[in-house]
Amino acid sequence: MGLLGILIALGLLMWLSFRGWSILLLAPAAALLAAFASREPLLAHLTQIFMSGAAQFLAQFFPLFLLGALFGKLMEDSGSVEVIARFMTQKLGKARTILAVVLGGAVVTYGGVSLFVAIFVLVPMAQGLFKTAAIPRRLMPGTIALGTMTFTMSALPGTPALQNAIPMPFFGTTPFAAPGLGIIAAAIMLGFGLWWLSRVEAAARRASEGFDEETGPELSADDPSLRERAAIASEFDPAELPHGRHTRSDPSFVVALAPLVVVILVNLLMSVAVLPRLDTSFLAEEKWGATSLAGVGGVWAVVVALFVAIVTLVVLNYRRLPSLRETMDAGATASVLPAFSVASLVGFGAVIAALPAFGLVRDWVLSIGGGPLVSLAVAINVLAALTGSASGGMTIALDTLGPTYMRLAGEAGIDPQLLHRVAVISAGTLDSLPHNGAVVTLLAVCGVTHKESYLDVFMVAIVGAVLALVAVILLGSALGSF
Repeated sequence: MGLLGILIALGLLMWLSFRGWSILLLAPAAALLAAFASREPLLAHLTQIFMSGAAQFLAQFFPLFLLGALFGKLMEDSGSVEVIARFMTQKLGKARTILAVVLGGAVVTYGGVSLFVAIFVLVPMAQGLFKTAAIPRRLMPGTIALGTMTFTMSALPGTPALQNAIPMPFFGTTPFAAPGLGIIAAAIMLGFGLWWLSRVEAAARRASEGFDEETGPELSADDPSLRERAAIASEFDPAELPHGRHTRSDPSFVVALAPLVVVILVNLLMSVAVLPRLDTSFLAEEKWGATSLAGVGGVWAVVVALFVAIVTLVVLNYRRLPSLRETMDAGATASVLPAFSVASLVGFGAVIAALPAFGLVRDWVLSIGGGPLVSLAVAINVLAALTGSASGGMTIALDTLGPTYMRLAGEAGIDPQLLHRVAVISAGTLDSLPHNGAVVTLLAVCGVTHKESYLDVFMVAIVGAVLALVAVILLGSALGSF
């Protein structure tokens, strides 16, 4: 009965979240349903386990939500995101429209701009480019997904994406874990995605299929259903996009790009040069959580990188931000709903892990053949698929099984950096199933349906990512982490 309760709770969580119900309500309700089916004390699970799990997640990662959303809103209101995307399209020209949109999205998201900020800037620009190049509208979602939801989120070393930060406290790694394997994975995702999109574009041209002017119903950034679907798919609440005031004079490309470069460089400097040289022995004291630099250093590096980038952005664009306080308020507010929504998913996972029947799930996952890397990849893929959230699925998996995988990796001589990279890439595969909030939002903003465009999203965001994941596991198993 307990295992059936877990499966029913997961099913309801997935189905109702896809229908637009708030995860803030669904996660505790589903957790209590699973606890009830296991005849466990409900109030104790709610206050002692659910809330403890959610609070621990917020304690570790809320600064990343806050600074990431603030940085994204400042980049958007300063005109920097639009300038970078426009520069890429102008340089590559009409003949390389798909490549231009992919690279434009990749540059801004690798630099730390939120997925949803990028989507709402890229879609109007892509519409004009696709129309000029006579490329079908239905290819827009796959193109934008390739540039914003794949290799810059999970593969490229140093990406400040939340997904790349989550494994760091569990494995004692940095954002640059397994850089060689990450670059190889990114190349596979990008290469496969571009091959698929060019193939589909060529077929459309042979069929004389051009740009379709008709669109589906328009979706505004503050649509309530969009907010709930998007809450667990990004670190930014799209309802805050219309708030603040956009610049009337765009910055130059160099000024627009500078904060993104600062994020990567400061992140690298903090990870490999500054933090390792600091005396952090005081962290072992109970006052500081009885931790170590390995447990907090990765998050510290990203926090400092985002903070320095925000200061740089404001200094360079102060006159272009007509209402700095309003923009910063909107950015800060945009971090709250996603942070609490993902934390609620983590609380749900904590309750499930505490139930007696979870032992059956754990034993099944650990019995999967292929070793710890394959087992870890399967566990995170399944949870990311069920929750529709890369960050939520990965955190649940690592909260419940992270110490076990570290033990197994130590016994097998596997570098924790390899665990880190496998975990992050795994989170970015099956999370892009049709019910994912980012996928639903992207299709709606582009004015197309799942039937028209989801196959392309599936190929570039799931098939390409799975191929990269397999390559990383094979290379890592044979050569170790590099």
